[in-house]
Amino acid sequence: MSLNELQSIDQLKLFLDGTQSVAFMVPADKNERHRQVEQVLIQFRYFLLGRVDKGVVLRFLAKLSGYSRQQVTRLVQQYEERGHLRCAKRAPARGFVTRYTAPDIALLARMDELHNQPSGPVIKKLCERAFHQFGEKEHERLSKISISHLYNLRKSPSYRRQGLCIIPTQKTKEPAIGTRKKPHAQGQPGYLRVDSVHQGDQDKRKGVYHINAVDEVTQFEVVVTVERISENHMIPALEQIINALPFKVRGFHSDNGSEYINRQVAGMLEKLLVEFTKSRARHSNDNALAESKNGAVVRKTFGYGHIPQCFAGLINRFNQSHLVPYLNFHRPCFFPTVLIDKKGKEKKQYKYRDLMTPYEKLKSLPNAQGYLKEGVSFEILDRRAVAMSDNEAARQKNEARDALFTEIFEQFRTQG
Repeated sequence: MSLNELQSIDQLKLFLDGTQSVAFMVPADKNERHRQVEQVLIQFRYFLLGRVDKGVVLRFLAKLSGYSRQQVTRLVQQYEERGHLRCAKRAPARGFVTRYTAPDIALLARMDELHNQPSGPVIKKLCERAFHQFGEKEHERLSKISISHLYNLRKSPSYRRQGLCIIPTQKTKEPAIGTRKKPHAQGQPGYLRVDSVHQGDQDKRKGVYHINAVDEVTQFEVVVTVERISENHMIPALEQIINALPFKVRGFHSDNGSEYINRQVAGMLEKLLVEFTKSRARHSNDNALAESKNGAVVRKTFGYGHIPQCFAGLINRFNQSHLVPYLNFHRPCFFPTVLIDKKGKEKKQYKYRDLMTPYEKLKSLPNAQGYLKEGVSFEILDRRAVAMSDNEAARQKNEARDALFTEIFEQFRTQG
């Protein structure tokens, strides 16, 4: 059976259901396919059919022409509007008119060579001056060129055949601040882990900031309180931390906060020959020691409430007179024993016999005297460690802290 024998909607349904075999071939020519669609619409009086029968005809046209249902619908709308289906004729493709010829490009190359390849605006200005001020007519077209198109001509093959070597502007690459890695102390003191603790906001006013530095091996800890984490406050705070430690500082590790990752801090550490490292992405344990001390020491001492920035000096004097000596000479810490199983996995155990103060841990290290700063000895540190008992040091610290908060409260109430 051929397509011409399909005369009714019922025959179209049988054809679409596959129960009626019809021999046909989709024309390769687009005009021929449009002619067939137009012929079917006329034959079955499409616009007089009901909704269901129109759907049957559209399905048949999609199968006949190879078009999608959406494209067939567009052709039907076009036939309804125009009364015929015709392929739009495309206008012959036209290329852009060449405005700047090979002599212009050669002239541009000579200008670049004469003036040592200046920037595009400079060459355009030179061409304008050559034509308008000095009457060099060969520069007329180049005097009207846009700066962006001048760079296009420089990229053209004819320009490059002139034998010039154009070196693009090189981007200045500044060295990265700090090395993104986990520091390895290898049992030596002087590798600090540093973090900042903010003492809350109130009515859009910032509180003080505590800079908490902890040595990785001995857990020597220094807390410095500043008003703001800006350059004017951070550099003196870091210098105070380094000076307060009895041993030489070899490494400085922080998170990626801008208060540490800046040129001023990097320059200071470079002068002191201190290795500067920063935490890696997706390695939350890189600075875990400092973060654990934030909760166990700083938050337990100062709490979470807002403390105005104007009291940073008072708090810092308390830190250096009472808190730091207590932490390093009178507060025992656990030190892990690292065990390696058969698979090479490390496991840390915290044993009671390894519980000691940071100062005792420092003294227990092999060749401990060699880690101390010049002018510092264990005789001096021993006198400081036994100057009072642990209980007395804790009592004095607590009394000083209570007096500190009483003074802050009184001044804050008077000012408020």
